[in-house]
Parts: sequence; structure tokens; C-alpha cells
Amino acid sequence: MRTETNNKNWNAVKTNDSWAIFKIMGEFVNGYEKMSKIGPCVSIFGSARTKPDHKYYKLAENIAKKITEHGYGVITGGGPGIMEAGNKGAHLAGGTSVGLNITLPFEQHDNPYIDGDKSIDFDYFFVRKVMFVKYSQGFVVMPGGMGTLDEFFEAFTLIQTHKIDKFPIILVSTDFWSGLIEWIKKTVLEENNNVSPGDLDLIHLVDTEDEVLAILDDFYNKFDHSPNF
Repeated sequence: MRTETNNKNWNAVKTNDSWAIFKIMGEFVNGYEKMSKIGPCVSIFGSARTKPDHKYYKLAENIAKKITEHGYGVITGGGPGIMEAGNKGAHLAGGTSVGLNITLPFEQHDNPYIDGDKSIDFDYFFVRKVMFVKYSQGFVVMPGGMGTLDEFFEAFTLIQTHKIDKFPIILVSTDFWSGLIEWIKKTVLEENNNVSPGDLDLIHLVDTEDEVLAILDDFYNKFDHSPNF
């Protein structure tokens, strides 16, 4: 009897999985249609918990202003904290301000600085990450938590393995990121040889908005703006 019940439950799960494909497809189609119209943009990642009076919030806002004034739009995860700072800087500079929102039981809510026609909602993290990677001309990674680390290493891995075209990955704040970079160099590279020395050339470590802009401009003086795959 229990085996029969388990089989019924398993078959129900398989049926639900099949129908979920259409919802996933819908998120991809909606995302592709909207994101294909935004033009060259840079993604800004960082903690949702960073308050408006924090130095990293203000720095993210200034970075967004600076890169927007030089012709790039800004993409964020659409929520509070560093995401809000990025959208706010783009908004105040009169540039493109995109928010890729995710449904979460905590922390996540739309910030008020996203362009009305460029706020896109997602249920699936993996669909949302595809949009970041495909349509970003660079990743600016501010201090953050697990989500920020996930986004950083996702882009790093995809570029390292040549699954997407190379674009700048810029870590902002040597105080925050230098320990991680040192660990990659000393433990991952030297002790275990799990990455190649050249892989670290994909990462830039900076402290100011001028350094961020210089890296972006230097890269795109050599390469065209285009989707990454």
C-alpha cells in the first residue's frame, strides 16, 4: 500500500515538473524580450542589507552615476541595499536603470529607482542569472553575502571555461575582497593548483569609481558592446 502511494506521489511530482517547464520558458521569453532593448549595461552586485548611510552604499551610488554618465546603463537585482544604490545612481544621472527582481521570503522588495518599463520579476534564480550574464557588459561586485559571492563566482567560472565571452569583473574594496583573493592565490592556486595563474587576470580589485570606469573604458576601447552569448 505504501509503495503504491509513493508511486502516485512520485508521478504527481513528475507531472508538476513537466508543467513547470512552461513557466520557466515564459520567464526566459519575457526576460529576453525586455533585456534585448536596454542597450549596453553594467551589473552592480552587493548586499541587500547595506544601509543608505553606509560608505559602500554611497560608493555604489557614485559608481552608478559615473558609469551612467559615460554611456552605460545599470542592472541590479532590484532590491534594497547596494542594489538600490546602483539604481539610484543611474536614476539620478538620467540613465537606464534596470531591476531584475526575485521573489524571496525575506529582504527582497523592489526599490523605487528602477525605470518603470525595466523592472522584471523572476521566480527562478537560474533564469535571472542568465539575464545578468547575457546582457551585462561588466560586473561591479560590491561587498555582500552569499548571493553576491554566487554571482561573482558564476561569472568567473563561465568566462574561465569559455562558455561566455570575456567581460570585466571588478571587485570594489580591497579591504573586503583582498582576503578572498589571497586565499585563491595561496590555497587554490599554489597549494592545490586548481586554477591557472592566468585565470586571476579576469579579476580587477579597486577602491574608487574612477578605477571602475577606467577598467570598463579600457576594455571597450578594444571590444564591441554585445550580448555575451
